[in-house]
Parts: sequence; structure tokens; C-alpha cells
Amino acid sequence: MGLTSALNTSLGGLSLNETSIDVLGNNIANAGTNGFKASNVLFTTQLSRTLSVGSRPTTSNGGTNPRQVGLGALSASIRKDFTQGSVTNSTSPSDLAIQGDGFFILDSPDGQVYSRNGNFELNSQSLLTNQSGFKVQGYGVDEDFNLVTTTLTDIQIPLGDLNVAQATQNVEIGGALLPTGVIGTQGSILTSDALTDAGNANAAITGTTLLTDVESTIGTPLFTVGETLEFTPSKGGRSLDPMTLQVTALTTAADFADFLDRTLGIQNGGGVPNDATTGAQPGVTINGGAFEIVGNSGTVNDIAVTIGNITSDGATVSMPFTKSASANGESAITDFVIFDSLGEPVTMKMTSVLESRSSNNTVFRYFLESADDNDGDIAVSKGTITFDSNGNVTNYTPNTFGVSRVNTAADEMDVTIDLSNISGISSASAGSTLKLTLQDGSDPGTLASFVIDETGVINGVFDNGIIRTLGQITLSRFSNPQGLLEFGNSTFQEGVSSGPPFLVTPGNFGAGTIRAGSIELSNTDVGRSLVDLIVASTNYRGNARVISSVQQLVDELLVLGR
Repeated sequence: MGLTSALNTSLGGLSLNETSIDVLGNNIANAGTNGFKASNVLFTTQLSRTLSVGSRPTTSNGGTNPRQVGLGALSASIRKDFTQGSVTNSTSPSDLAIQGDGFFILDSPDGQVYSRNGNFELNSQSLLTNQSGFKVQGYGVDEDFNLVTTTLTDIQIPLGDLNVAQATQNVEIGGALLPTGVIGTQGSILTSDALTDAGNANAAITGTTLLTDVESTIGTPLFTVGETLEFTPSKGGRSLDPMTLQVTALTTAADFADFLDRTLGIQNGGGVPNDATTGAQPGVTINGGAFEIVGNSGTVNDIAVTIGNITSDGATVSMPFTKSASANGESAITDFVIFDSLGEPVTMKMTSVLESRSSNNTVFRYFLESADDNDGDIAVSKGTITFDSNGNVTNYTPNTFGVSRVNTAADEMDVTIDLSNISGISSASAGSTLKLTLQDGSDPGTLASFVIDETGVINGVFDNGIIRTLGQITLSRFSNPQGLLEFGNSTFQEGVSSGPPFLVTPGNFGAGTIRAGSIELSNTDVGRSLVDLIVASTNYRGNARVISSVQQLVDELLVLGR
């Protein structure tokens, strides 16, 4: 009985040390596997054969201890060492290392698997995958590049394919305005020849006169149904962008006056002072049978309309204008470009004119215009800038303006304008100046590179300077990572004793942070593994020697009867 037990005990020892050598061999073989976690075998004793349970002490005897013979050892568990491996730099921005206890989440053909190996790359569909083609999971973004944290999705980084533009939301204007210049009180005044209404016994035209009935004083019709009028005036010595008007059977003289007004970008109302000569608000009206143009004050707003500025299908319309007054007032002008939601440039023009001054403050009025405003009127906005006696801006209003972009991009661009950096101090020689100092829009750009921060957020860098969020790497934690099942390809599957995965973002709940452009190495300690291998080999040989000794004893028993 004793010899048989010794054989079985030693046989178990051989098997146990074989397992230990297998595990150590696997550790050493994966010493160069990124993200690999080493294992070790834990031994435990089996039940012993009890020869005596012992006895209690008595008055005459001190008692005896149990007498038991061990029946060998068992493998209690093969335990993974999930301690942090060394992190080293790599040459790829898509390589990731976790500094903490989390696992990457991967989508495999057999469902979700988990890994510490962050050797990732982009495939032909711009999806982030591991070396086996398993897709990295995380949070995606919506059309406005906001993270969608309700569901996991494949991480996509479309280098060279994704194009974005940024609509301008903020504009800052700088410069210096001369407070001692001429106050603007007078706008340009231009008047056409008196015109008659052929449909009303050649009486003077009114706003309701059909445009096709408008005739010159010598009875020549000026307009016909179906023609396209084009108006190209100049303001401040610069030609304005032309605008067109299609003449129909219902087009009136008032419509034509409005057409002239919109092309010239004349602004009125909202505190704009009346003209010093006419006493009326700036604009285009019909007065005494003639079209009268009253412009805004400021020399940069001085209007000029000459023969040839109004054409009909390329031919000159004979409607001369006589200029009776020029615009006055210290003024400045600047052109700048902003961008709509499609990245299309929108050219803006800003002018300012000295409106009033006192011992306490100086007020300039500003006008914003754009030929790219799709509402048919180049006038965009107007407001005032107030300076104190030290030339500092104390108030400006309004602080926003809107540009219509119907049928081209977002219907309306709402832009905040900052005029607080304009100085109210300048010299007569320098005059008044305005300039754009900042605008935060951009033209279309292509995704050129990406950066992944420690929270797993993927920031796409476009070649126009825009940075947009493309997604976020997510991690998982397990209550008992020892319960995970190895799936191959440096991955694990959820096991019955691991508990369900707990989804977290890097940096939270102990999952660790992400280090991009790095990789976690194997945590195998080769030196220790080699020492443990020597110990396991020695133990194996020791158990084999026990079996050899038992065999010799059995042989002795077999020869006793000879």
C-alpha cells in the first residue's frame, strides 16, 4: 500500500512540474510579445492518508499528534500576472499603451474580445485594427464632431478622405480712428433727369409707375419686358459688384429704386442721422419724377453713377445722374474675408465715419457690406463705436451681424464682432484706419494627421489648421481579470468567473490612461523564469528518482520467494 501511494504521489509530482515547465516555457516564448501577461502555477497539497488522528492529553499522558502521510500535490490554479509591463516608444501614432488596469475592446468575428496589446494600424477602410484585423471599439462622432457616447462603434480615422470647413463665428477688428477729423453730415446726392409715365398721359413718374412705361423727357422708352438690367456703380472710388434686375410686366419704378438702393448698399434707420441737405434718411426715392440717390456720409461712402453704369443686356441705358453733393466726414475702410459653413469665402467691407464728438466722448458709425450676402442687398449691418476722452472704446453696438447664405451653405451666418481693440487716437497724417485682426473661420481642409490624447480622444488635424474630434478609444475593466479566457492573438474573452466587462473611458475608475505612440511590452521576467525553470526541472527529477527508488523496492519484494 505504501509503495503504491508513493508511486501515485510521485506521478502527480511529475505531472505538476510538467505543467509548471509548460507555463514557464510559454512565458519565455512570449517574452517579446507586446502586451503579454506572464503566468505562474500555484501548487496545493492533496488529502493526506491519516494513520492516526492523535489523542488528547490526560492526567497521565501528554497526548499524541496526528500521524498523516501526504498524497502529493495538485495544481490549485494557473494565475496570470496582470501587473504593468514596461512602456516603450514606437514609430506609429496609432500604437497605444495602457498605463493602468484596463483592456482595449476589439470586435472579432467571434464577438468582442479584450487585449492589452496596442499594436494598431489603419486598414483600407480607415478603420483602426490590430494585427489580426480585429476592429478597435470606442465612441464615434456625429456630423458636428460631437462624441456619441451611447453605443460602441468601429474607430475610423479617414486620413486624406475627410474634408471639413469652419464657419466664421468671431471677428476682431483693430485700427485707429481720428477723433479730430470732419464730422460726417452729408451723403452723396445724385438725381436723374425727370422721367415721364407713358401710361399716365406722360405725367411725372411715381413709385407705382410700371417700369416699361418710364420714358425720357423726349418720349423714349427706357425699359422693355424681358430685359436684364445690370447696375455697376462706384463708391469711395471703387467699383461695386454688379447686381441684376429682370424686368417683367409688373416691375414698377419703386422696384427699380429699390434695386439701385440694394446695389449701392445704402443704410438707414437704426439711428442713422438724416442728410444735412435733404433732411431725409439716406436711400433711393422718386422725387418730382426723378430718381434721387442720397448716400451715407463719409468720404469712403461717396457714390458715383456715370453713363454706362446701368446697362440692359449689354447696352447702355440712357439715364444720366447729376451729382449735386459729395459725401463728407472722417472715415476709414477695410476689406476682409470670412468663411461660411462650406468653407466658401465671403468678402466683407467695413467703413466708419465720424458722427459726433464732445468733451467726454467721440462716436463713429460703422457700416458692414457684402456682395456675397444672398438676400439681394449688399448692406449687412450698421452700428456705433463710442470712445472716451482717452481714446478707449467704452461701447459698441450691435456686437453681432448676420450674412444670408441661402442655397449655398447654412442659411444664415451669425458672426460676433469685437471692436474693443480699435483705438480712438490717431494723427492727422495717419488718418483713420481699420483692419481685421482675427477671424476664426477657414476654407476646406483635408484630414492630414491625428493625435490621441491620454483620455483616448482622437483629435484630427486638418491641413487648414482645423482640429476636430474624430472619436474616443474606450476601455473595459473586469472584477476578476483572472477569470478571463485566453483567445489567442494576444486577446481574452469574458469568462464565467471574470464578471461582465465594465465600460469606462481612459482615466476613469482605475482603467488607466492612454499613451499614444507607445507600446506595452511583455511583463515576463526572463531571469526569474529561468530560475523557476531550474527549480521545476530539479523537482521533476526528484519525483522521477522517487519512482525509480520504489521500482527497486518492488523488485526486491519480487525476489523474496526465490
